[in-house]
Amino acid sequence: MRKFFKTIWRVITFPFVLLFNIIAFPFRGLRRIGQFLNEEPPEDRPLIDTFSSLATEAETRASLWEHVDALRMHLLRIIIGLALGVGFSFYFTIPLMEYLAGPVGGLGKLQAIQVTEGIGVYMRVALLSGVTIMLPYIAFELWLFAAPGLKPRDRKMGLLGIPLATLLFLMGLACTYYLLLPPALPWLANFTKIPQAWTANNYFGFVTNLMLWIGLFFEFPLVIYILTSIGLVKPQVLLQQWRLAIVIISIVAAVITPTIDPVNMGLVMLPMSLLYFVSIGLSYIAYAGRKRNIAEMETSV
Repeated sequence: MRKFFKTIWRVITFPFVLLFNIIAFPFRGLRRIGQFLNEEPPEDRPLIDTFSSLATEAETRASLWEHVDALRMHLLRIIIGLALGVGFSFYFTIPLMEYLAGPVGGLGKLQAIQVTEGIGVYMRVALLSGVTIMLPYIAFELWLFAAPGLKPRDRKMGLLGIPLATLLFLMGLACTYYLLLPPALPWLANFTKIPQAWTANNYFGFVTNLMLWIGLFFEFPLVIYILTSIGLVKPQVLLQQWRLAIVIISIVAAVITPTIDPVNMGLVMLPMSLLYFVSIGLSYIAYAGRKRNIAEMETSV
């Protein structure tokens, strides 16, 4: 009889319990997010001690495989998210191709000399668009993997850096399309008197590769900030080696620049050099925060 009344009571109260759980769900989610952001990470161990303990401690090896498995799941979700982003890009890939072909007069000015060239170009542009759309999610998954090992302050700063990473990538794409391509393409077309008949595969391969690489280079300041926060980079070293950095930047610019003339190479070097010095400033900020955290930990101990 008791079971019968309990069943009746559960049936009567079920709508109210369900309504309460629905209302409480966002508040519980916010509380869990707050606990995760403010949770202290495990005790930090020197990297050399960690590698040495892999050969002697089974617990360390098990922990390493747990991290590898977690990374595998994050990468799997990134691939799934990227596939969804590319699939969503299919709805506007043709207008985007027309827009990217604007500097040469539109898609009608390009040729396709292979049977599968149109599909290949379509997928190339859709892939770049999918990466751009899903970049916040990709950055979030990478942050989610690294967050358990970060201090609460670094964890929050990393979360705030996700929209910044997206903005920097978009700035790199815009810099390529609006500042680099307009002077580079006419120079390439008029370098000789040979009539130009560019294929769609060559043109879009050239444009998308250039936009992707420069967009990634715009992430350099954020990467330096993160590496400084975890202690792998020091701002003093970056400042002392700025001459070497300029030489490396010039070599990289010469590799990815669309032309061999110094003007267009300078157009690539200028934002990269500015980003390097911006990275030094961000590195000093991250280094000061890391020193302050270490001092607070020593004081508390």
